[in-house]
Amino acid sequence: MRVLFIQHDHVSPAGPIAERFEARGFKAEYLQVVPAQNFAAPNVPVILPPVEEFDVLVPMGSPWGVWEDERIGNWLIPELAWLKNAHNLGTPIMGICFGGQLMARALGGEVAPAPSGEVGWTQILSDDESLIPAGPWFQWHFDRWTLPPKAKEIARSPRASQAFVQGRTLALQFHPEVVEGVLRAWLLDGGEALLRADGQDPEILLAMTAREGAAATQRGYALVDAFIDRIANADPIT
Repeated sequence: MRVLFIQHDHVSPAGPIAERFEARGFKAEYLQVVPAQNFAAPNVPVILPPVEEFDVLVPMGSPWGVWEDERIGNWLIPELAWLKNAHNLGTPIMGICFGGQLMARALGGEVAPAPSGEVGWTQILSDDESLIPAGPWFQWHFDRWTLPPKAKEIARSPRASQAFVQGRTLALQFHPEVVEGVLRAWLLDGGEALLRADGQDPEILLAMTAREGAAATQRGYALVDAFIDRIANADPIT
């Protein structure tokens, strides 16, 4: 079995999520969309593989917005169509943050800048804690989705919808892959300035992430297990 992680930039490691897929018998493979040398000019072309080659797709986070067609349209528009086709074929998809927003737009919802961002460890309100535990989960987003017409929302926070299911697609607004090393990479690659602009102390958030790491990893493992056992085997809904 093969799982493809779509990494939209050069600092999006899959961390515990890839570890758990591999523990469940999947071969983890990776597609990086925007190379590091194109980070400042991200409107690059993309070659997407046939969806039939993979058993699961995991589109991941991004510093760009799902609504930024002019800025990243060369790869954003093809990826949206590719993911919609994969969903319609019944390929299980777990979208993470930007990846969840991609699925919202691909399935008929909308994505736009939020009134305010959501950054840090956050408890969420879940309708099904056996699938999406209440957390805390790590958040780093400044956009939010409106639900696709056929989607079922299963978790939310006061600022944004946090998860929905439609057939074999699970869209997540939060980042279940974040551990201390991932956050350090984000901070070194421009995230520290964004965090300080949000009025937060990066060192305190790092310390919180280090303390939360082991428990967050276990929550991420449980999330992958529930996705494989329940969502990936659900009836398709196009």
